[in-house]
Amino acid sequence: MERHYKLYRVRELADNDEDFVKALAMTFIEEVPEDLDLLITAVNTKDYNTSYQMAHKLKPTVDLFELGILDDIIEIQDWGKFEKTDLDITPQFNKVVTAIEQAVSEIKSDFSL
Repeated sequence: MERHYKLYRVRELADNDEDFVKALAMTFIEEVPEDLDLLITAVNTKDYNTSYQMAHKLKPTVDLFELGILDDIIEIQDWGKFEKTDLDITPQFNKVVTAIEQAVSEIKSDFSL
């Protein structure tokens, strides 16, 4: 449990209300994979504006669940925002995709969702 994510800040936000923690976990697995799919498409097609928007949208959730990729998601966000055509964002992007996919899988398992 909690290898690819951490619940410390989630529990703090929920004031240790485990029903609310589970609700946040459910929201995570419902929304984050959809946003990740949009980010994957945007980065792969070099759609800078959508890359920026999706990275910006994912940033608070990635931070709240402490996935360990906040700096990487910020780099992707900035890549999109400033249209850094000369920057290869692939290493950061791959790290973000892997971390989110692992967290989604683990949260589903840990919360029996």
